[in-house]
Amino acid sequence: MPRPAALCLLLCLSLPAQALDSSMGRLSVTRMVAGLTEPWAIGFLPDGGVLITERGGRLLHGSGGEMREVAGVPEVAARGQGGLLDVLVARDFAASREIFLTFAKPQPGGAGTAVARARLAPDGARLEDLRIIFELAPGSSGGRHFGSRLVEARDGTLLVTIGDRGDGPSAQDLSNQNGTVIRIHRDGSVPADNPLAGRSGARPEIWSWGHRNAQGAALDEAGVLWLAEHGARGGDEINRVRRGANYGWPVIAYGRHYSGARIGEGTQKAGMEQPAYYWDPSIAPSGMMIYSGTLWPQWRGHVFVGSLKFGMIARLAGSPLAEVERLRSPETARVRDIREAPDGSIWFLSVTNGAAYRITP
Repeated sequence: MPRPAALCLLLCLSLPAQALDSSMGRLSVTRMVAGLTEPWAIGFLPDGGVLITERGGRLLHGSGGEMREVAGVPEVAARGQGGLLDVLVARDFAASREIFLTFAKPQPGGAGTAVARARLAPDGARLEDLRIIFELAPGSSGGRHFGSRLVEARDGTLLVTIGDRGDGPSAQDLSNQNGTVIRIHRDGSVPADNPLAGRSGARPEIWSWGHRNAQGAALDEAGVLWLAEHGARGGDEINRVRRGANYGWPVIAYGRHYSGARIGEGTQKAGMEQPAYYWDPSIAPSGMMIYSGTLWPQWRGHVFVGSLKFGMIARLAGSPLAEVERLRSPETARVRDIREAPDGSIWFLSVTNGAAYRITP
């Protein structure tokens, strides 16, 4: 049932903005939504509304100064790192009213990453015609590494990150989708030009593999997919994704197992991609945005990644890519998602504060 009293949508900006020091000078950080429980993702609607997922299973719709729970969300396995995860508002939403959700779907033997397609009712109160268009099978009992970022490619196909589910070697096994990026059509069918389509013993949905647990994903200006991936103890990565490429996990990695043991064969191997950037120690990256430059032209093309560990947003730029700034304030505690709004402002979700914030000049 909706719990509007527990939520506060502050589109009227009734609270004073807080300051955030940056290379662009002092920025304003305004709390837009409060009272969230484990927020995971945010999406923007063309009418100015917002959608926010909570890992426990709620999809929230904010419009006209109110935040309401959306009915008709699929059942989720809200345990460990699983639950209701990403939300994607289709580019043609104004005509189709379609959104996509990723979530941990209950399955025999555990749970698996799944993608649902639905239409948001005109009043925003419910999902209609919901269909599961993809699910990882078979399910597994572990509660880790669901991945679950969802991006609409330039050609309208969907790119979905799937974690290794805590089973590292499976990320090198093309007979399953663990540790991959998959590419599917909006109805769940497999594009004929996928790199493994027609290859015996391989899952045709796979676009790239050898990923550990990508919880950040974004397209650059050229339409290329970039990922922010969790490493183990060290070795978080930013990867520029190529069609049909192997990103090495767990054969190569920049980091060690949590026990301190060495991972795989080292940091390089023929036929396996190198990261564009890596962190050691780990920052626990989650949520990723490549900025358009609308409000801050100097940041055009820069990569922003939220940290679940160090209470900050990392900004990366240059060639080779490097971390050039850490944006930090009390509001940036445990950042789960970061997105650019249609007006060029930067929104992010803080798990610690249970809130959505907006950064403006």
